[in-house]
Amino acid sequence: MSGFLPMTKEEMEARGIDQFDFICVTGDAYVDHPSFGIAIISRMLEAQGYSVGMIAQPHYHTLHDFEELGVPKYGFFVTSGNIDSMVAHYTSAKRIRTDDAYSPGGKTGKRPDRAVIVYCQQIRKAFGDIPIVIGGLEASLRRFAHYDYWDGAVRPSILVDSGADLLTYGMGERQTVEIASRLAKGVPVSEITDIPGTCYLTKPANTPLGARECPNFEQVSTKKESYAKACKIQITEQDEVYGKTVIQRHGAMMLVQNPPMRALTRSEMDFVYSLPYMRMYHPSYEKQGGVPAIEEVEFSITHNRGCFGHCNFCSIALHQGRNITCRSEESVLDEARSFLKNPRFKGYIHDVGGPTANFRRPSCDVQKEHGLCRERKCLAPSPCNQLVADHSEYLEMLRKMRALPGIKRVFIRSGIRYDYLLEDPDSAFMKELVQYHVSGQLKVAPEHCSARVLDVMGKPHIETYKKFADRFYQITKEVGKEQYLVPYLMSSHPGSTLNDAIELALFLKEQKIRPEQVQDFYPTPGTLSTCMFYTGLNPMTMEPVYVPKSAEEKAMQRALLQYFRPSNKELVLKALRLARRTDLIGTGPGCLVRDDLRLTDKAKNKVKKSRALTKKAEQEAVKKLRSSHTVKNKPAKKAKSSRHAAAGRKGKGYGKKKK
Repeated sequence: MSGFLPMTKEEMEARGIDQFDFICVTGDAYVDHPSFGIAIISRMLEAQGYSVGMIAQPHYHTLHDFEELGVPKYGFFVTSGNIDSMVAHYTSAKRIRTDDAYSPGGKTGKRPDRAVIVYCQQIRKAFGDIPIVIGGLEASLRRFAHYDYWDGAVRPSILVDSGADLLTYGMGERQTVEIASRLAKGVPVSEITDIPGTCYLTKPANTPLGARECPNFEQVSTKKESYAKACKIQITEQDEVYGKTVIQRHGAMMLVQNPPMRALTRSEMDFVYSLPYMRMYHPSYEKQGGVPAIEEVEFSITHNRGCFGHCNFCSIALHQGRNITCRSEESVLDEARSFLKNPRFKGYIHDVGGPTANFRRPSCDVQKEHGLCRERKCLAPSPCNQLVADHSEYLEMLRKMRALPGIKRVFIRSGIRYDYLLEDPDSAFMKELVQYHVSGQLKVAPEHCSARVLDVMGKPHIETYKKFADRFYQITKEVGKEQYLVPYLMSSHPGSTLNDAIELALFLKEQKIRPEQVQDFYPTPGTLSTCMFYTGLNPMTMEPVYVPKSAEEKAMQRALLQYFRPSNKELVLKALRLARRTDLIGTGPGCLVRDDLRLTDKAKNKVKKSRALTKKAEQEAVKKLRSSHTVKNKPAKKAKSSRHAAAGRKGKGYGKKKK
């Protein structure tokens, strides 16, 4: 079918639907575009022949919006939206955000904190024990007991707090289709316990055999070592080839995570992206100013999923996984051709990417059969000797896209792994990237320059970035363009001390980089770095990790990365003094900041000297006056009067009687 899925009773009746098979609830505005997870899930359900209703950003203080479309025949699918609702609401400093790109007009307040929990609780109030399936990023990353940055404590699995029946983690197309099929066949939701890529709660007596057990909720919420051990188990079993069932007890119930669902095949992924998306927000939002999030993605293309880069602060490894899956070249080109029919399209494709744009194959041939290495990274701290770096398929696809009539430019704006790019023995992709696919600025993510911090982040060392930057600017000059690298940088990541932040500031000055934006580390649920932030331990090694936690230190680290801003001067001065790096304070070429207080002191000294000289001159003048105006029997009085005349003022001890 075509057109948006029904959001109201009127739209439902217009389609001749008396009762929906399934209803999808989302914390985002309804945008029918494949970059929105709920759009894919709803279209997949529709493709299987089910009728689907949409409840987007319901008013959560009452049951009205949840009840408007009636009770679905089989159940609800619930998500907070494309991002965690707490991340959508709060900055890393826990301040309320002033806008929300996923809401009409960019306005905040359209969804509750912990949206998945609130929505499920309201559905339970309205419809009792109807099946509820939760998914998306918020549910996926909170499937185990997890540290919650906003509470500053460990919360139980979101299945416990929400009261939902099933949780799908990762990219949920296969799980959704299988769950829907079983519910439609009359299988009770309590008996749907064997689908890969899902989690459920059960009595401990029903726990499947052969599972890896994490420390229980009570242990991980009171003992940081137990939390770190649980985190390592959860990460190392996140592989579709060898990943096992993982369990974690929550009081009287056992949380069971089935092994990961295998990734979509290329043809299956092509099918997902061929569904009849409207590629726009629902027209009801037009009067409110539309939905800002569509602006960057409307004419962007996702060609891959997964990321074997596996940075420790990134949630992709626990959500999408490290295995790379791709659409076929023809599928991607068909999507590009479809833009030409859109009157809003001006000939510019904003992105052809994914979590990492330049991944089109597994990192090595071994993982196809044996999975990815459990406790090793493919690229950091240096590339594995088994790595196969090959951009030929990606490059050929981009060439064909550039040649399509009506396509003016094809940009790449999602992440490029420059360390992987440098490993490719063929330099053709690098050259064409610079010549054809950069829109003036190329965003890359060195994140830091300190080797110690980069090791904790799971990133390559800074020498790799320098090598890439040199090559980028060399090619830019050769093709006669003015283009720049825009590095993403992160302050206050676990492992980063004030001295590390100072080292990064000096690196930025040396490289003549003045970042406009700096991201404070944000402890989002489920990542290795968040585990380090909470426990002070690296879960993979159990070694201690320094963690900057105070608001003052985090502010100083952030200010050091923008040391050149006058508004940051006092924080930078304080940081340099605390770190005993006063050698970097001053006006010399190696200094980061001037000390205005020191300059003021110098100025004061000059004034004091000037006053001292003036006083001395006054005293000399008084002596002369005394000698020239001495009156018999009244020398003191005459001297006083003359002194006042010479000084030109009274007070400050002049003319006062001595006791």
